[in-house]
Amino acid sequence: MFTLVFIFSSIIASAQKFTVSGTIKDKKSGEALIGATLVVVNDPTIGVVTNEYGYYSLTLPKGDYKLLFRYVSYNMQEIPVTLDKNTKLDIIAEPEDRQLKEVVVSSKLSNVRNAQMGMTKLNVQEMKALPVLFGERDVMKIVQLLPGVESAGDGNSGFYVRGGAVDQNLILLDEAIVYNPSHLLGFFSTFNSDALKDVTLYKGTAPAQFGGRLSSVMDVKMNDGNDKEYHVSGGIGLISSKLAVEGPIVKDKGSFLISGRRTYADIFLGLSPDTNINRSRLYFYDLNTKFNYKLSDKDRLFLSGYFGKDQLGLGSVFGINWGNATGTLRWNHLISPKLFSNTSLIFSDYNYNINVNNSGFSAKIHSEIRDWNLKEELDYFSNPKNTIRVGFSSIYHTITPGTITGANITTVGKPDNHTWENGIYISNAWKPNSRWNIDYGIRLSIFTVFGGSEMYELDAKGAIKDTLKYGKSDVVKNYINPEPRFSASYTLNENSSLKAAYTRNTQSLHLISNSTSSNPTDKWVATNNIIKPEIADLGSLGYFRNFKNNMYELSVEGYYKYSQNQIDYKDGANVLNNDAIEPKLLFGQGRAYGLEFSAHKTQGKFTGWISYTLSKTETQINGINNNQWYNARQDRTHNLSVVAVYEVNKKWTLSSSFVYYTGDAVSFPSGKYNINNQTVFYYTERNGYRMPSYNRLDFGATRQLAHRKHFTSEISFSVYNAYGQQNPYIITFQDDPNDASKTQALQTALFRFVPSVSYNFKF
Repeated sequence: MFTLVFIFSSIIASAQKFTVSGTIKDKKSGEALIGATLVVVNDPTIGVVTNEYGYYSLTLPKGDYKLLFRYVSYNMQEIPVTLDKNTKLDIIAEPEDRQLKEVVVSSKLSNVRNAQMGMTKLNVQEMKALPVLFGERDVMKIVQLLPGVESAGDGNSGFYVRGGAVDQNLILLDEAIVYNPSHLLGFFSTFNSDALKDVTLYKGTAPAQFGGRLSSVMDVKMNDGNDKEYHVSGGIGLISSKLAVEGPIVKDKGSFLISGRRTYADIFLGLSPDTNINRSRLYFYDLNTKFNYKLSDKDRLFLSGYFGKDQLGLGSVFGINWGNATGTLRWNHLISPKLFSNTSLIFSDYNYNINVNNSGFSAKIHSEIRDWNLKEELDYFSNPKNTIRVGFSSIYHTITPGTITGANITTVGKPDNHTWENGIYISNAWKPNSRWNIDYGIRLSIFTVFGGSEMYELDAKGAIKDTLKYGKSDVVKNYINPEPRFSASYTLNENSSLKAAYTRNTQSLHLISNSTSSNPTDKWVATNNIIKPEIADLGSLGYFRNFKNNMYELSVEGYYKYSQNQIDYKDGANVLNNDAIEPKLLFGQGRAYGLEFSAHKTQGKFTGWISYTLSKTETQINGINNNQWYNARQDRTHNLSVVAVYEVNKKWTLSSSFVYYTGDAVSFPSGKYNINNQTVFYYTERNGYRMPSYNRLDFGATRQLAHRKHFTSEISFSVYNAYGQQNPYIITFQDDPNDASKTQALQTALFRFVPSVSYNFKF
């Protein structure tokens, strides 16, 4: 009701004004530009930003104006407009004519004026110069080089944000949740860079339309496809290749994109004379598709999908496959020049299958999480000082916890778990004057637990006291949590500002894993009568400063996060079997705090950035570590990344990156004893030890081979871990073969001197 009154009063107040609106698109491809800015030349404090579909709306008093268009890697334009009536003005943006992309990471708006804190936008087309593992331009590896973001391990695509665990990151692909964003046990991500248009990372303080995770939102959007002309692009690497085709369905009205990728490590395995090796399977493939069509000046349909699969196996004896599938159907409708609607029907699925066939025993294990999501969102461009967004999201989750079937065994498994996650939200981007930019809003999350699956009552020691029976349609529990959001920037002068933010996030899906790296058999479990939603309150404060005509960008951000209902395992818990998980868990509180420093050079032949994070992450759970605070597994005191890109000439580009961070907190044995001639290690303090610190230097070089109107090509070289540092992937312990009273620590390292070469083309 409040929203309707506000909108109605705004319409009355703007009766003597007129609106200029439209879309901003790339001249060559017709792609909509997300986050492009239009400001009034005579008063740069009045302006607007395009939404996720390139749409803008600006209401001004009657008169003549000049609007200034700005967007990273595009030529600025001054556009005259006469407002004596509502005017539709579509803007065609021309990319800068340069062969080298100088800026790798850039702000969605000016890093000084934007109210949003902890937000970074990656320009996917400008990542090409950076050195990468196995020649794959992996957006998730680039994210790990940002302040406040830490890699989950050597070569791993998982990441930690401001002390949060891997499962506390919401990863979206065209609005669909991606539950396992990795291939080949984490060494590749699911995102094929050739199919992507925009990647935005929010570190905790995300807009109200996002919910369901505590630490971050990684919002990934696929290319729409070129609606002007047909193009084919691809790349050939040492272990993988990819190909993308795009073009118009009807010129200037609709387009398509189809992009595929596959590794071929299994081909090389087949050359081995060892039959155990040549019958093995080790590969992945994925497919991205997107179609869009303009039904009218006010309506456009989008259909996008992703399908990816990994295969890992040893002949017919053992095999595991896992993969994601997503689909998004969207309808954009322009209700009025000031009111934009987006309606989405979204599907998401993640599953894994394990097959065992050995000595007459045959079995299959299957687990799955599947979502159906309906979203509705309205953007109301009230006036130059207020942009309102209101909407809802309704997700129905179905989780198959694990089913075991086989020819000679009785089917074993738990019933599917059904839950319903709803979110209602409203937010406003408010510019009260030339110095203040304020974003505020609230999200109401409602998580409903249905019956039909096994639920338990636990005794005081956490053992199962009783099994509770509910029908499939019975509502077992409702969890309702308000999530306020607030962020503001105060401009000190043209080049500097102070920012502050506060947000509350809740999370009702939890990843159960006792491995130190991404594992396809990790299980998602939903909040139920025992496992409560995790809740986190995050406050942050920052100073932002630009130098020398925005050539250098400096930022310092401090944050403190307090978390409730944090989950950890009891000492000695085993989560690899199909038993009830609830008796193996304990619940408590967490805290994370730190300082993030970032310095960017964004212009010239030499560009890059330095990021450093000083942080602490701790957990306190009764029943663990004598009820005292202990280090979370992802706690790292120091995290440093240095990235440099140098344009030698129009043909050659050199790059380098250096990473250093404190080793993970781990639980090493404090002693051992012998039972029946078997050594048993025992553990005392939880996460009381450290892995050795991690450091790595990478080099890359890109040579432009051709740069013609209808054909471009390049060859890229890189060396991962150039000085061969043996960073520990895992450390295990055993008795010393020469003296059983002593213990040996065995360190396993994954990558040393990994060279790669890839050839990329487009025509």
